[in-house]
Amino acid sequence: MAGIYGIGVSALKAAQAGIAATTHNIANANTPGYSRQEVMQTAEMPQNTGAGYFGQGANVTSVLRRYDQFLGVQVLEAQTQTSNLTAQFDLAQQVSNLFGDPNGGLTPALQDFFGSVNTVSNAPESISARQTMIGSAQSLVNRLDTFDQRLSQIRESLNGRMTSSVTLINSYAKQIAALNDNIVQLQAKTPGQAPNDLLDQRDLLISQLSQEIRVTTVSQPEGSVDVFIGNGQSLVVGNTISSLHTVTSTTDPTALDVAYLNNGKSAKIQQSELQGGNLGGYLDFRQNILDPAVNSLGRIAIGLAETLNQQHQQGMDLKGALGTAFFASAAPRATPASSNLGSGALTATISNASALTASDYSVQFDGVNYNIFDTTSNTLVQSFTAAQLTAGQVVVGTGITLQLTGTASVGDSFLVRPTADAAKGITLNITDPTKIAAASPVRSNAPIANAGSGVIGGATVDSTVVPLLPLNANLQNSVTVTFTDATHFTVTDNTTATNLAVGTLYNPAVGATLSFNGWTAKLTGAPSVNDTFTIQRNTNASSDGTNVLKMAELQTANTMANGTTSYQGAYGQLISQVGTQTRELDVTSKAQSNMLAQVVKAQQSTSGVNLDEEAANLLKYQQAYQAAAKAMAISQTMFDSLLQLGG
Repeated sequence: MAGIYGIGVSALKAAQAGIAATTHNIANANTPGYSRQEVMQTAEMPQNTGAGYFGQGANVTSVLRRYDQFLGVQVLEAQTQTSNLTAQFDLAQQVSNLFGDPNGGLTPALQDFFGSVNTVSNAPESISARQTMIGSAQSLVNRLDTFDQRLSQIRESLNGRMTSSVTLINSYAKQIAALNDNIVQLQAKTPGQAPNDLLDQRDLLISQLSQEIRVTTVSQPEGSVDVFIGNGQSLVVGNTISSLHTVTSTTDPTALDVAYLNNGKSAKIQQSELQGGNLGGYLDFRQNILDPAVNSLGRIAIGLAETLNQQHQQGMDLKGALGTAFFASAAPRATPASSNLGSGALTATISNASALTASDYSVQFDGVNYNIFDTTSNTLVQSFTAAQLTAGQVVVGTGITLQLTGTASVGDSFLVRPTADAAKGITLNITDPTKIAAASPVRSNAPIANAGSGVIGGATVDSTVVPLLPLNANLQNSVTVTFTDATHFTVTDNTTATNLAVGTLYNPAVGATLSFNGWTAKLTGAPSVNDTFTIQRNTNASSDGTNVLKMAELQTANTMANGTTSYQGAYGQLISQVGTQTRELDVTSKAQSNMLAQVVKAQQSTSGVNLDEEAANLLKYQQAYQAAAKAMAISQTMFDSLLQLGG
């Protein structure tokens, strides 16, 4: 009787354990990160009675956690990629909307400015037209500054998000380490029995951590899990954590970098190694979208300022003075790393505005050479010795000139951002409408008394290079071209009383290009002996719009990107670049979200709680419990009957 009763008791306990596990599953059906639990039981050792082996009931051995490690890893990777793309898309959309606004973009400001320039070319004597041109120029400057301010706000928002992400990462790491400690202690007390609910809590934290940064985990025999981030940097080892914190970039005061914090000291981390999750998305957005957009906008500002300045300085204002710079622009930024040990200082200047790119450059000293890398592609652009940089060197293909003072130490570096400050740094240099150099400073004349058919074209000022060089000091001197016969001429500077050319051969069928004192004029036709032509100071500046007309022509001239596009074309390329990146992020983030949903669904098919299934299990265990109780009651009845027989 005792054997039957004992078997009933074991059945009762097994059914009770099943009911408890099932009820626990039902209670946590909506608990984030919960994995379904299942009671595992085995049959007790049978007893040999001589008539055969009779069973001794059931024994509950453990509570199994239904968790698929492979699917768990897939979910982590899908989550970190989804968060990365979503974070980038959210920020990229702000930049795309900023540039793509048809009313608030740069295009209307450019069109308004050049429209006013054309008006001045048609009425150079009109003060009101000149005032409108200055107002339109100021509006253009303000629009560029507004763009830069908005991009700066996006950068500040990005820095705030990075700080919040790092705070979350540290919080998750601390909680994971604490759970590691608890799990190890509990498993040491009951070897082979896992604290399932604590394991779920730890996996949920790791899952949440993966949304902030890519993680990999390594399980240890004692029950702890080591967590690594990025490309293998340790974050949690057992119950020990490595904290992260944000610091101001060593080369860019407007940017934040992520570093380790060990014993109160920062340890540098290669930012490109912090991949995946929100934090990786923020870093990717800054490097691939925000910085290039800022640089591209700055490149337009510099190209606009330098080319218009160049043309304006070739003209003459209403008071007869040569033109000055129409705009003032910011110099390239060259920042030494805060970790530099040497006394080296680097300066950068614009050598060719047309050749400027949207890239930044890292200058690194290896002890022998200063190696210049494009930070976007991380490719070597050029190398110089210290002596070469001290003398100043044009960096091929970049549009900048670098010059070194002082002495750098091995490992010192500098960040050169040629165009980053240009959009906010451009200002209007002229506020007096009479200072607009609309006229050409020189004009050419042919006396009516000339007997031949020779014609001299309008004199144009020779182009200068960027950075702007002063015009020829003799530009406005009076120069006379005299034909000694039909095929030879002499050029005389009347102001300095010097011959600039004597007996120059002339072919009437071809003509000749005259270039003296910083001006150029075309001579055609067949002059006669003693015919003369004069190039002299323009004394009719009020009604001459020759130079401002050339400024207006710059609107459609291919002055940007090595002479391949105009200002508007460069701005269109910027819109297209950001728009394409944003659309790509939109598509890929949606696709990644769908993939994540599929992976989570596959994981939940194994680990998730199915309430219909649990209801069936509850009924099954309830019936088993009732049957076990009935078996115990029968055993008691049989025992009572035996006692009665004995009486």
